Amino acid sequence: MSIKKEDVLANLEEVKKYILEAETKKEENVVGLTIKNHFTGSIIFQSTKTTFKEAVKERLESSADLRKADLSGAYLRNADLRNAYLRDADLRNADLRDADLRNADLRDADLRNADLRDADLRDAELNCAKFYGKGGTKQLKRSQLPSFLEALGFVIVD
Repeated sequence: MSIKKEDVLANLEEVKKYILEAETKKEENVVGLTIKNHFTGSIIFQSTKTTFKEAVKERLESSADLRKADLSGAYLRNADLRNAYLRDADLRNADLRDADLRNADLRDADLRNADLRDADLRDAELNCAKFYGKGGTKQLKRSQLPSFLEALGFVIVD
C-alpha cells in the first residue's frame, strides 16, 4: 500500500493538530516510587518522586501515616520526619543521619543497621523498636543514660 502525495496533503492539517496535542499534553508518571507495606506487599503510597526522601516528604504532607512502610535502605538523611507514624516500619539499613524524628512513633520499627548518627529522637516513641546491629562511636554521658533508657521504653526503678 502506497500513500499518495495528494492524500498526505489532504490530511496535513489533521496530522499537525495531532502532533500539537501530543506535544502539549503532559503525561505525569503514575509511579516514580512506591512505598509498600513490608508485611503484605500492598501499596501504601505511590509517588511521582524519584527518591525516598522526596516521596516520604510528599506522603507526610498529605498524611503522617507510614505505618508498616518498607523503607529499608532508604536515603533519608536530613529528612523531616517529625510526628511521623512509622510504627512497624522497616527502616533496616536506612540512612537517617541528621533526620528530625522528634515525636515520631517508631514503636516496633526495625532499625537494625540504620544509621542514626545525629538524628533527633527527642520525644520519639521507641517502645519495642529493634536496634540490633551497628554499634556507634558516639559517647553517652552517665547523666544522659536515664533519658536514653526511657526513650527505649525502659522504666527505671531504684
